[in-house]
Amino acid sequence: MDGEPDPNEKTSSSESSRESLSRRKFLGKLGKTAATVAGLGALGLPGLESVGEAKDIGPLTPDGRRDDAYRIRRKGALFESRQKLPQHPTNGEEDLYPNKIANFSKGLPHNSLGEVDLAAYATLIKALKSGKPADFEAITLGLGNKLTNPQSGLAFDMEGPDSHQLAIPPAPTIASAQGGGELTELYWMALARDVNFLDYDTDPTIAAACTDLNKLTDFLGPNSGGSVTPDTIFRGNTAGDLVGPYISQFLWLNVPLGALSIPQLIYTVPAGTDYLTDFSSWLQVQNGFKPGAYNLDSTPRYVSNLRDMAEWVHMDALYQAYLTACVILLGINATATSRNPFPTTAPLDAGNPYLHSATQSGFGTFGVPHILTLVTEAATRALKAVWYQKWFVHRRLRPEAFGGLVQNVMTAAATYPVNGELIGSDAVAQTFNANGTYLLPQAFPEGCPTHPSYGQGHGTVAGACVTILKAWFDESFIIPNPVVPSADGTTLNAYSGPALTVGNELNKVAANIAIGRNAAGIHYRSDYWESVKLGEQIAIDMLTESKACFNEADIGFTITKFDGTTITI
Repeated sequence: MDGEPDPNEKTSSSESSRESLSRRKFLGKLGKTAATVAGLGALGLPGLESVGEAKDIGPLTPDGRRDDAYRIRRKGALFESRQKLPQHPTNGEEDLYPNKIANFSKGLPHNSLGEVDLAAYATLIKALKSGKPADFEAITLGLGNKLTNPQSGLAFDMEGPDSHQLAIPPAPTIASAQGGGELTELYWMALARDVNFLDYDTDPTIAAACTDLNKLTDFLGPNSGGSVTPDTIFRGNTAGDLVGPYISQFLWLNVPLGALSIPQLIYTVPAGTDYLTDFSSWLQVQNGFKPGAYNLDSTPRYVSNLRDMAEWVHMDALYQAYLTACVILLGINATATSRNPFPTTAPLDAGNPYLHSATQSGFGTFGVPHILTLVTEAATRALKAVWYQKWFVHRRLRPEAFGGLVQNVMTAAATYPVNGELIGSDAVAQTFNANGTYLLPQAFPEGCPTHPSYGQGHGTVAGACVTILKAWFDESFIIPNPVVPSADGTTLNAYSGPALTVGNELNKVAANIAIGRNAAGIHYRSDYWESVKLGEQIAIDMLTESKACFNEADIGFTITKFDGTTITI
C-alpha cells in the first residue's frame, strides 16, 4: 500500500555492518550506564529500579513512531513523484541567433561589440549539459567576475516539489512587441528614478512615460480603462497593487523585532547617480570587471522613489522583506514606548488549529517560531527552483545586455532584430539626450548579477514567502495606523485613503521587491510576474506536504492566489 514500509526492502551489507557496529556501541554504553546506576544505589541514591522510560507516554510505541515517520516521508515523496512532469519550452533564441546575442553571457569574454566569444559560451553549455563539477570549473571567464551558483539548479530538496517539476513560460524575445515593451518600460523607470511617488500625478516625466507606454501594442503592465496612468504605472499586476500608495506598509512601518523597534530608514544613492551609460564601462562589465565602492547619501530616508527601492533590493537579504512583514503582523499594535508580554498579532487564518482552542496556544507548531521558520524555508526552496530555470532552461539576456543591442542598432554598429517599437520609443530618445548613448542606465555600478534574467530570484522568493504569509494570516484584516513618508522621506505621516488589507499589502510588497529590481535596470516585468507565480506554487506544495506531519486536527490554509482565485489546502 502507498506510504507503507516495504517488507521486501533489503538492507545492504554496509547498512548491516553499520547497524551491528551501532548495536555494539549502544550495548557497551548500556553496560556502563547500568554499572553507574548500580553504583548510585550503593551510595544510597536512587538505583536502577527508579529509572523510568517514556514508552508509556504518547499514542505510539517507539517502533510505531519510527514506522509512521517513514510512511509520512515516503508518502510525501510519492506525492511529488506522481505529479505530471512539465515541459520546459524556451523562446528558441539560442538556436535562432548563432552569435548568442539574445542569451545571457555576462562574465565571459566578449568582442568589441559586446558579442560573446562563442568558444567561451560553449564551455558554459558543456558544463550545464554534463552537470560535472569539473566542467563548471573549466568555464572560460573574462575579467574574473564569477558566475553565480549555476550548480544550485541541480540540487535536490527534502521537502516540496523538485526544482525540475515546475515550469514557467518561454521568455519574450528581443524581436517581439512584448519584449520591446518590457525594455521600453525599463528605460522609463530609469528616467523616472528620482521622481517621488507622491508626485506621480503631476510630474512631466511620468506623464511622458504614460503616453509612450500607451503607444505599445503588447505592453502587459497594469492599466485603468485600458490605459497606463500615473496611478498604475510601474506597479504590480494584482488588483491589490493598485490600492493606496505605491509602496507597501510592510516597507514603511516600524519593525517590532524582539526588544527592538526598528524604523525602516535606509541609506540610499544620491539623485542622478546612474552607471554604465558609456560604452567602455558597459563593455568592461560584460567582460567580468568588478567595480569598487560607491557613495551613499548621508541622510537615511524612507523609500520614496524608484532609486530608493532599487537600492533597497541591492542590499537586502532576499527574504528580508517577508521576515519583516511577518514580524510586523506578529506585533501589529506594538509601539516603541510600551510592551505587552502577550502581544496582539494580526488575526490568524481561520484554518489555524489553535485559533479557537480553550486550553492551548501554538508555538513550535502553528505559533511564532513555526511561521518565522516557514518563511526562510520557502525562500531556500524557491531559489533552487528558479536557478534551474535561469541556467538550465532559459538563459535570458539581462536588460543591460539588451540595451547594448539597442546601442549598436541605433549607432549602426551592427544589425540586430530588435523590436521596432522599442527603437522608435520616446524613452530611448530621451535616454540618449540625457547620457549621449542609448544604453539602459543602471542603478548599480556592477550592473546586473552574474546569472541569467529569467526567472527572477527576488520574484520567486517573494511569491513563495508571501504565499506562506497569506496562508497564516487573515488576508482581509485592515492594517491599523497606516503611514506614508513626508516629501523629503525623513519622517512618516498618517495615511488617509482606501483601506489597506493584509492580502493586498502582501501582494504589493512582493511586487515592490521584484519590480524594484526592474527599477535598477536588471530585470523585466515578465521576470517578476512569472516568478511570483512560480514561488506561489512552491509554497502551496510545501504546505500540502507538511499537513501530514502535524498532530493537530482541522488544519486548513486559505490563500488568495496572485491571479485572484482562492484555494484552501
